[in-house]
Amino acid sequence: MRNLWIFISRYNAFFLFIIFFTIGIYLTVKNNSYQRSVTLNSTNGVVGTAYERLNVFKRYLNLGIVNDSLAAENAKLKSQLLGLTTVDTAKDVKVVDTITNQDYTYLAAKVVKNSITLRNNIMTINKGSVDGIKNGMAVIAPQRGVVGFIRDVSEHLATIQSLLHKNTRISVTLKKNNALGSLVWGDGNFDIKKAFIKEVPNHIKMYVGDTVVTSAYSEFPAGILVGRITKPNVATNDNFLSGELNLFTDFSTLQYVYVVKYKKADEQKALESMIKPNE
Repeated sequence: MRNLWIFISRYNAFFLFIIFFTIGIYLTVKNNSYQRSVTLNSTNGVVGTAYERLNVFKRYLNLGIVNDSLAAENAKLKSQLLGLTTVDTAKDVKVVDTITNQDYTYLAAKVVKNSITLRNNIMTINKGSVDGIKNGMAVIAPQRGVVGFIRDVSEHLATIQSLLHKNTRISVTLKKNNALGSLVWGDGNFDIKKAFIKEVPNHIKMYVGDTVVTSAYSEFPAGILVGRITKPNVATNDNFLSGELNLFTDFSTLQYVYVVKYKKADEQKALESMIKPNE
């Protein structure tokens, strides 16, 4: 307290100046309409700018919530754009595949970890068994393109075996003629924007620009866009053709994905497990 009084007594002239200066401004503004108008306008401008910046900051803090809601809403819009029927909630979007008459739901999930520089790339999402996620479920990109398959599942998280993995193979077709093939990545080219379609019958001709989509024989809904052919008709030693394509999925920017839940998956696996290998 003693130091405070010493400080005030040492700078008493300055404090008196501030007090009288403030009183003078107050009396001037109060008794003169012009000065009062200018002051109010200036004050409103300052306060408005402060509120605007505060709102920008609040919007920034809420970006995570906004992104989550947009991802769920995009799942609904995606089903509509594909000409499918939405009948469920914003979290799970029920989809009826008009090609194979199979029921699916899309579940939006946020990518919390992603690798793209390895030979075998894995990503992690923030959905798990409590959300109905199971091993083997297909995963697609929000805009267009395939991502991979669910690998390991915990209560609240799951890992995805990315398309950018040596063990990932996806049944695909050429959109123009439904010719079957297998989609693989990393066969001599580890560019994350490119993949290969293999095992295409050698009587089928591919052309630059041909669109590749998922087939009706994969865990994916039929017709999901995969990529476009850039190098067609590469001969192999097994009487099949292969081709290189540019992928629609940009794995370097993935923030959200859609997990595809196939309603009849368990029934189909149980039935097919009854088939003996040599039959």
